[in-house]
Amino acid sequence: MSKVRVGIIGCGQIAQLVHIPTLGFLSDLFCITYLCDVSLGALDHCQYKVPGLKAPRITKNAIELCSSSDVDVVFVLSSDEYHADQAILALQHDKYVFVEKPATLNLQDVDRIQQAERSSRGKLMVGYMRRYASVFESAIREIGGIDKILYARVRDIIGQNSTFVDQSGMFPKTFDDFDDRDVSDRKDRATQLVHQALEVECNVTASPSATTMWRVLGGLGTHDISAMREALGMPLAVLGVHAGFPFWNVLFQYSGFAVSYESGINQVPQFDAHIEVYGQDKIVRVQFDTPYVKGLPITLHVSENVNGALKETVIRETYEDAYTLELKRVYEWVRLGKEVKTTIKDARLDIEIFQMIMKADGKSKANNIVH
Repeated sequence: MSKVRVGIIGCGQIAQLVHIPTLGFLSDLFCITYLCDVSLGALDHCQYKVPGLKAPRITKNAIELCSSSDVDVVFVLSSDEYHADQAILALQHDKYVFVEKPATLNLQDVDRIQQAERSSRGKLMVGYMRRYASVFESAIREIGGIDKILYARVRDIIGQNSTFVDQSGMFPKTFDDFDDRDVSDRKDRATQLVHQALEVECNVTASPSATTMWRVLGGLGTHDISAMREALGMPLAVLGVHAGFPFWNVLFQYSGFAVSYESGINQVPQFDAHIEVYGQDKIVRVQFDTPYVKGLPITLHVSENVNGALKETVIRETYEDAYTLELKRVYEWVRLGKEVKTTIKDARLDIEIFQMIMKADGKSKANNIVH
């Protein structure tokens, strides 16, 4: 089976820290043939980071990369503001597209991507790596074995990302050799996309605090919400919300039980991310660690009542990280035609939940003003 040829748009932190190294480790499956970025410094740096005898071609023009016959799949790893347009561009050139989360910042762009995919010979996959961890998929089966869910908790309280990045051993670099027009274009796009998401689609004022919350939900929050959806399904409603920063809380209503979602970022250098589901005789917890330090295991914890005795089981299925497992699925998707679960249709549900949160928060704030 031939290698999958990868073109990468966006040579920033996630490309340097995760995707370029991991694609290199999987060199029997992939080869990186093209790089694109608005920074020549980033392009030069990443070009020499790519293993192999033949250096990838570099360009500042995404059209050049997407139209290349040397590219089978386009990895969209750029700033969130460009994900939708660059994914659509790749689909228009009939490429497979792997786009890092969030795929989009609003539903309008979801619709645009879905239309482009319907008209393309290519397909799109969204990068929710936690959901491809083997132990997470095992946790889904354990949760399915609970007769009746009584309560669940989704938590993601972490220290600054820079702490984990600096200790990752990958030594990513940042560059600032951008054209002024690129800087202003990104800023303008961010304003327009969030206006569409909040003002038009949610009927919520795009205040600075609401804008920050929307972007945080699309960043850290989408890992948790997406995994919550796969484990438990879609919530019916939001019972309560504190949409603040740097900490936020949401209480979701499900059929017969509630789910507490709590998240935040502080200066304590730890990574406490888990989903815990409570039944009458069983508690299932999947515990995540930072993905930026390669090889830290994701573990499954099961506590059970066995004839009145407490039985606690800890399962570490593998040290193989979620990004590696995810990229193996990418290969099977492109070369073997195997379907993936993290489609653009699936990603749409995250934004619908973000809307539920922001609308509930807006209503709560309005009620507080009235009282």
